[in-house]
Amino acid sequence: MQQRKAVIAEDEPLLRAELRESLAKLWPDLAVCAEAEDGVEALHAIEQHDPDILFLDIQMPGLSGLEVARQAGSRCHVVFVTAYDKYAVTAFEQGAVDYVMKPFSPARLATTITRLKEKAGTAPANLEGLLQTLIRNSAPKEYLRWITASQGQELRLITVEEVCYFQADNKYTLIVTPHQESLIRRPIKELVQELDPAMFWQIHRGTVINVNAIAGVQRDLSGQLRVKLKERKETLPVSDPYVHLFKSM
Repeated sequence: MQQRKAVIAEDEPLLRAELRESLAKLWPDLAVCAEAEDGVEALHAIEQHDPDILFLDIQMPGLSGLEVARQAGSRCHVVFVTAYDKYAVTAFEQGAVDYVMKPFSPARLATTITRLKEKAGTAPANLEGLLQTLIRNSAPKEYLRWITASQGQELRLITVEEVCYFQADNKYTLIVTPHQESLIRRPIKELVQELDPAMFWQIHRGTVINVNAIAGVQRDLSGQLRVKLKERKETLPVSDPYVHLFKSM
């Protein structure tokens, strides 16, 4: 049987590594011949390696996944990697196109692999109708860019890039930056809906962390995973439902 080749295009290194490792376990005969962290790199990789399959993140810098798919979809089978909502997933299913959701589910990925093996040697699906639907109905969501917090008698403007992590405090949320802490009167459950999921990960029921603030992970004496921060001394516990986010670290 001919060995199949794949390219992974995903701008988040942790998710890219997790997908690569999951594919190695679930489909050891698949050769991941290249990885790309933006749309331009993805097109170059397709040109250079002529893969059978492209695992393609929809939202990437440079060229978006939709633009890459438009240019490369006729050359290989495309599996969209997405954090999109149910509406977009419905569009994928109606277009008979494979997709995997973030965070990755091994069971869902195994189903996609089964479908890809069945399609081996067949022509890639026509993506034009699906792409038109996604472009028309799934405009990029505007995520929170800054937060106003009280600091004594003054109001402080905090950009989300400054934030190391958010922590629940009853009806309030504690905003922690490298050198300051501020409280806002908003529950973390409400706040997390407005944060970019590619930039902020929930690691505990009451903790949401900026991935750019992560220095590494370690296990404490009880075996619990804890996140080390680049500019803060404290470590943050990771509860079991979120441990999978750190598998590649």
